[in-house]
Amino acid sequence: MQRLLLTLFILLYAIPSLAQETSPSPAASDEMTLFQDIPSVYSASKYEQKVTEAPSSVSIITADDIRKYGYRTLADILRSVRSFYVTNDRNYSYVGVRGFGRPSDYNSRILLLLDGHRTNDNIYDSAFIGTEGIVDVDIIDRIEVIRGPGSSLYGSNAFFAVLNIITKRGRDLGGAEISGAAASFGTEKGRLSYGNKFDNGFEALVSGSILDSAGQRLYYPEFDPANPAADARATNGGVADHSDNDQSQNVFTKMSYRDLTLTGAFMTRTKRLPTGAFGTDFNNAGNRTTDTRSYVDVKYDHSIGSQTDLTVRAFYDYYNYWGDYVYGGVVNKDKGYGAWWGGDVKLTTRVFDVHRIIVGAEYQDNTREDQQNYDDAPFSLYLDDLRASTREAFYVQDEVALSKSIMLNGGVRYDYYSTFGGEVNPRLAVIYTPEEKSSVKLLYGSAFRAPNAYEQFYTSPTSIPPMVANPDLKPETIETYEMIYERYIGDHFRGTVSGYYYKIQDLINQTTDAFGNLQYQNVDAVRTTGFEFELENKWQSGLEGRFSYSHQRSEDVQSGDVLTNSPEHLAKLNIVSPLGRSTVYAGIEEQYMSKRKTLTDEYAKSFYITNVTLFSRRLVEHCELSASVYNLFDTRYGDPVSADFAQNTIQQDGRNYRLKLTYKF
Repeated sequence: MQRLLLTLFILLYAIPSLAQETSPSPAASDEMTLFQDIPSVYSASKYEQKVTEAPSSVSIITADDIRKYGYRTLADILRSVRSFYVTNDRNYSYVGVRGFGRPSDYNSRILLLLDGHRTNDNIYDSAFIGTEGIVDVDIIDRIEVIRGPGSSLYGSNAFFAVLNIITKRGRDLGGAEISGAAASFGTEKGRLSYGNKFDNGFEALVSGSILDSAGQRLYYPEFDPANPAADARATNGGVADHSDNDQSQNVFTKMSYRDLTLTGAFMTRTKRLPTGAFGTDFNNAGNRTTDTRSYVDVKYDHSIGSQTDLTVRAFYDYYNYWGDYVYGGVVNKDKGYGAWWGGDVKLTTRVFDVHRIIVGAEYQDNTREDQQNYDDAPFSLYLDDLRASTREAFYVQDEVALSKSIMLNGGVRYDYYSTFGGEVNPRLAVIYTPEEKSSVKLLYGSAFRAPNAYEQFYTSPTSIPPMVANPDLKPETIETYEMIYERYIGDHFRGTVSGYYYKIQDLINQTTDAFGNLQYQNVDAVRTTGFEFELENKWQSGLEGRFSYSHQRSEDVQSGDVLTNSPEHLAKLNIVSPLGRSTVYAGIEEQYMSKRKTLTDEYAKSFYITNVTLFSRRLVEHCELSASVYNLFDTRYGDPVSADFAQNTIQQDGRNYRLKLTYKF
């Protein structure tokens, strides 16, 4: 903590005085925007509004942040965001928010949007944030992070937060780009993109990426035969060789003409599993998962006069999961196949310059929610569950200006699922703005997460103990109360302070039924109190920084025990500084996480991580260059994992590197 506080002191007191004495460089004036204008956000209310007027606590991560801090995935980005944390089990990355982060929950309690399109699948409700992400971070324009319950507008999964990834437009590229990166662990990545806006108004962006990583040679004492407490599958001295490979490809396109926008995305990723998870044979390169995700989305945006906007959207989505798990040399194949289509319509209008009303409706037809499990050779079928379902929703919201300084924002949404029935979720916010650059927000909201097809219908008669379905699962629900104070201080500083309380009811958790079988049930209740603080600054010299601290306590209501994988303290510091008057920037991150309880009532130790990136886009003409060192001081730490692992925690990457070059034609 001393290292973090010292760096913060330098940021707030020493460097700003230097920055004021330094005249702005041409590069800095191009890349910096001070806090002279309050930024706008779309995702908090489904229309553009100032951050100070949004009925949520909002963070915005820009393309400039992604470049200057060397972010490789959405997981990297979220690690830097206030109140968020990320764990990894060497297969998927999982995001925790405000003290709640169940290992291996597939991120079903956040809603991940891509240009407003829902990306959570219809089998597991998974939101991909790691190398399995559906879009390359290089084509992201900004990410809007909306904290708190969002079901009053978005329905299920908008439980703790809504993340909307907004991609670049064709004009932002203005031609072709080719990018290549080489990194530690035999990692190589390439990208080819083209974007432009043409004289007739047609605009297009097309981008494709490919990643191949050999992975690491990993040691797990739980599988070392020399360890007296080793797992029965222990072999190879506890070393996993050639079992950590990661390969992914993705393609994204966005085309627009007048009021029409067509977007499409495709991703496939295969990851080998080096951890012996799910009781599989340890050190067997045949253990792997493959995820394929794609969609096509057509959106029509039209203004009806000066006061009313109409949006109509239609989409088709596809998801395929394939897992190969080796048990005693026999390959067990686990599959999930989802297909769905639907549409939504939204009307936004202003009435008498006092009301801003939004009404909308959605429909989704899950034509396939199929799950299958079988042994390959000799063939033995254990699960062949074929499902289909529908959901529809209607919502309304009204933003009322009660006076020049007081605004009331209220809304409600009704969702109906063919599998369990209806859910109603309201939201209410009182926003007081005594002056243009400050606001006080009092917020109340509720949200729900519908039980997914995996939790309701998956069975595994061969597991120990056997796993059985539960078609009678109910949604889990949350109520949140929050108070936020935001203030822009001059042209250089922005501060945010918030306190919150939430309670979760009917939390879906895997437990044992009356017959000793594993089953998902509505068994838990959770309460959390928390406090957050953030201070940002930007200077004309190109210097900028952000510091945040989060404190939360999440506990089981019945027992009073602290939740697993729930850090009490998070602290994060980000600094970007120009190196002299050159065109090179240094991006420095410092991240602290306090200890976290594991499933065995032990604790994963607290840790500090330091990441450093040097970035320039003018050192060589038409080129962007960056060099990054992640985990600079080679901190050794582990993340808690689920009961599917023999390990208590999974060791994370030590010091590693990346060199990246992007050339613009």
